[in-house]
Amino acid sequence: MKFRLFTLAMLMCSVSLFAQDYFPKNDGVKSKNNNYTAFTNAKIYVTPTQIIDGGTLLIQNGKVVQVGKSVSVPKNTVIVNLDGKHIYPSFIDVFSGFGVEEPKKAEGSGRSPQYEATRDGFYWNDHIMPENDAITKFKYDDKKAKALREAGFGVVNSHIQDGIARGSGILVALNGKGNDADRILDDKSAQYLSFEKSVTSRQSYPTSLMGAMALLRQMYYDADWYAKGNIATKDRSLEALNANKNLTQIFAANNKGNVLRADGIGDTFGIQYTILGGGDEYENIADIKATNARFILPLNFPDAYDVSNPYEAGYVNLSDMRHWNQAPSNPKVLAENGVVFSFTLHDLKSPEKFKEKLMKAIAYGLPKTKALEALTTVPAQILGKSSNMGSLQQGKLANFLITSGDIFEKNTTLYENWVQGTKNIISDMNQKDIRGEYDLSIGGVDYAISITGEINKPKVAVKKDTVSLKSKIAYGDDWLDVSFSTDEGDELHRMTGRILTDTDNLSGRLILPNGKESTFTAKKTKGFSEEEKEKDEMAVPEMVPVTYPNIGYGYTSVPKAQNMLFKNATVWTSEAAGILENTDVLVKNGKIAKIGKDLNAGSATVIDATGKHLTAGIIDEHSHIAGVAINEAGHNSSAEVKMEDVVDPEDVAIYQALGGGVTSLQLLHGSANPIGGQSAILKLKWGESAKNMIYDNSPKFIKFALGENVKQSNWQSFSRFPQTRMGVEQVFVDYFQRAKEYDTKKKSGKAYRYDEEMETLAEILNGERFISCHSYVQSEINMMMKVAEKFGFTLNTFTHILEGYKVADKMAEHGAGAGTFSDWWAYKYEVNDAIPYNAAIMQKQGVTVAINSDDDEMIRRLNQEAAKTVKYGGMSELEAWKMITINPAKLLHLDNRTGSIKEGKDADLVLWNGHPMSIYTKAEKTIIDGTVYFDLEKDKKQRETIKKERNKLINMMLQEKNGGGKTQKPQQNKKESMHCESL
Repeated sequence: MKFRLFTLAMLMCSVSLFAQDYFPKNDGVKSKNNNYTAFTNAKIYVTPTQIIDGGTLLIQNGKVVQVGKSVSVPKNTVIVNLDGKHIYPSFIDVFSGFGVEEPKKAEGSGRSPQYEATRDGFYWNDHIMPENDAITKFKYDDKKAKALREAGFGVVNSHIQDGIARGSGILVALNGKGNDADRILDDKSAQYLSFEKSVTSRQSYPTSLMGAMALLRQMYYDADWYAKGNIATKDRSLEALNANKNLTQIFAANNKGNVLRADGIGDTFGIQYTILGGGDEYENIADIKATNARFILPLNFPDAYDVSNPYEAGYVNLSDMRHWNQAPSNPKVLAENGVVFSFTLHDLKSPEKFKEKLMKAIAYGLPKTKALEALTTVPAQILGKSSNMGSLQQGKLANFLITSGDIFEKNTTLYENWVQGTKNIISDMNQKDIRGEYDLSIGGVDYAISITGEINKPKVAVKKDTVSLKSKIAYGDDWLDVSFSTDEGDELHRMTGRILTDTDNLSGRLILPNGKESTFTAKKTKGFSEEEKEKDEMAVPEMVPVTYPNIGYGYTSVPKAQNMLFKNATVWTSEAAGILENTDVLVKNGKIAKIGKDLNAGSATVIDATGKHLTAGIIDEHSHIAGVAINEAGHNSSAEVKMEDVVDPEDVAIYQALGGGVTSLQLLHGSANPIGGQSAILKLKWGESAKNMIYDNSPKFIKFALGENVKQSNWQSFSRFPQTRMGVEQVFVDYFQRAKEYDTKKKSGKAYRYDEEMETLAEILNGERFISCHSYVQSEINMMMKVAEKFGFTLNTFTHILEGYKVADKMAEHGAGAGTFSDWWAYKYEVNDAIPYNAAIMQKQGVTVAINSDDDEMIRRLNQEAAKTVKYGGMSELEAWKMITINPAKLLHLDNRTGSIKEGKDADLVLWNGHPMSIYTKAEKTIIDGTVYFDLEKDKKQRETIKKERNKLINMMLQEKNGGGKTQKPQQNKKESMHCESL
């Protein structure tokens, strides 16, 4: 290994060893070629915006010497006349895996994960590997380089595509005739990061996106602590991270949601990432633009789905159909919004697909100048290499393409790709253009031959009268081979010949289907004109509009607040006022302005609520909808992870919950560990961003859990502490003792290592964060309250708590509230003692009780779940209704803002077309902050609109298939229904 590193270090010298002027020359008479090469009479794209017609490009020793209309050509110059041809800078890819050895997957299998790190002297987490240098895994592969050169690329920035902190990249010129000392332009070109774990380690943490985000934050805090000399032991990972911090920081986000998550981490630590996107940024362009990031865009536009089978077509959801239709517009949308981006081959099956995809983006409206910038000047800027690549200005690398014409035209031929002044022939520049229309007569039978396609890769079509015949063509070195079938069967006419320079006709030897030999002459009747070129141009289908969110039931624009007056409603206040008949409620500026009779509407919209019921919006204290992830199961404590990091604003369950009258919820971490993650408290503002759904000045909550889940005994994980219920208690005691000591040190004013996990637990001790605790069995409920009392805090809420009726008096004395199911029981062993009277018994003992869902189906009918407490326990209708409005608001410390109809509170309201707890009643309007986010009449129209749009997109895909376009097999892309145990 040491020898290999030494060798690589030597190769990285800025000048090759063999070029050093002080090395002895013992290889005979040898002189260095210092000749110039001048390319004259070309249309030269010096930069995407500086174009010279009839210009000259002069190069020497792999560099551009001069470019312009009037270039002084030295005597020792090789002149290449490129009359009518174009010269462009070669392309640059800043996100590549070229030449880098792929990591090997860690050995081992089974359910028991690895919980400890495996490397001494490195960071505690195996997925943090900033010490990795791509150069140590690099081996030049000219076969792959050739494919890249043929796609127009001259330089690639490669890295190890593995892990969360991936290490540094390597910048490589695709020069097959040089050696590594020549072609490696930078051995530390950028630092790479992602949210994806390494395949080389089985270390469990993180198991989730939110865990990866927390790990990255802690990594940066630790790197700062290390840089200040506060850690006695050596950590090569943190040293490398700090050493690389001035490099370009490239983050592989891969989708629009992760783009915003990555940018948020960067903002926290003052880092502006360059971000690898996912091709869906157009759906959320305002937030994407606001990141101020530079982007690396893949061009992996999806193929149409094969929807010819109506049953299979039903598998494909509308959002996937839309993405097929809209994705090619992504570069155009970013360009129009001033977002800077480069292109990458990443995620394309082969470089050969690149031009086709790029042409599609241009057909969908991307300006060619922006396309060229994205391949040349922008990637050079991203890498900080604008001074020596990305354009053809004086002194820069002689990396350029010679083409037959506009490089972004389908039929343009790429002749040569020069890399570091070395010529790479892609297509013979002197090959004659045989494209056009020909007449051929064989034995008195007339045939029409049409040759189209690219000059060096022509396509042929042969017809007899109006019948198309099977045909093939091969062309090279001015010789062509054409074969076509007879109209009777598969027997072939075979022709070999070449173009006649004086007539442009094709002439040569013919072998008939019966084996007889003859000669042929195909007379050219028409050249390959612009008309034929237009036939080959890509058709752009009608674009369906983007909605907010961009799935079924999304809105054409984000809903806006309005002033409104509800007249003559039956108003369920959830306050001491109770239920008010024939009452008006005025909503103004997102607040409940007035409650009374015969109110003046002013400019407000009047809504006749006669015979209808107006209530506060339903609040679900325990939910798992609207989350990308639910559990971070890698440690027994994950207090550092945040559900706010993984809010999914496009979960259709949000819309469905609005249809059930729900306006707010607590998105809870799951129950994989005793100490779970921090909650997200949301207003279900359908069509808004995740950030705009989170309550401003949100109360701080965290999920704890008791019972069988946290031991993971039912998950067959036997290597993680705790394994017993008594072990669970010890976890709480140990962590709170650590948090107490941490907080004491922090308050002392002494230097301390910032620990996100301990910070969160210290907030609990200081009364700044509240606990919602997953619980079932009375013994554990008692235990948890005793632990809390030992450390001087109060359990805010026991959730599930199906044995709460057994300890309701103790809960009331402790001050704990309860979030429970109305009538779930016996679905697993530890709830066998559950009873449907649980909620009523706890309420009568003075416990604040809420009915919650924990389920994306039940959340739609919480009004009916509350009604069950009237049957099971004799609750009054108003008290039952409070269990889904003001009571959960109290448990979430939001009762001063929402949960009831009271002047000055947020206008979070539901208008029902009947009694709100009837199974026959529907929510007509669901309103949040004075904005209507669900309207029953609008919903009916949307359903019809969705049917029409699906039909339109299906017909477009059928046309794509019938026109010879590529298709993919239909597949169902359905969001998983999340619960406490979801991993």
